Amino acid sequence: MSSWRPEPEPERAAPVTRAPEITTTACRECGAQVAGLNGRYACGVCGWVNPWWEGSNTLPAAEEDPDYPGTAPA
Repeated sequence: MSSWRPEPEPERAAPVTRAPEITTTACRECGAQVAGLNGRYACGVCGWVNPWWEGSNTLPAAEEDPDYPGTAPA
């Protein structure tokens, strides 16, 4: 009988999660105070939203989304 044991699988590093930062600004359309996450805003009074590229950090890639097709459940 062999005493060989299979090597354990290497531990996978947990994905880095960034805590969202709550930011505020005045709505560019109606002037109402709006709050958003990481510089991305939507006004509940008039419906204005700022473009996605104006946020204060980069958006995650689609592959980083846990609901992305082909992602194995954790």
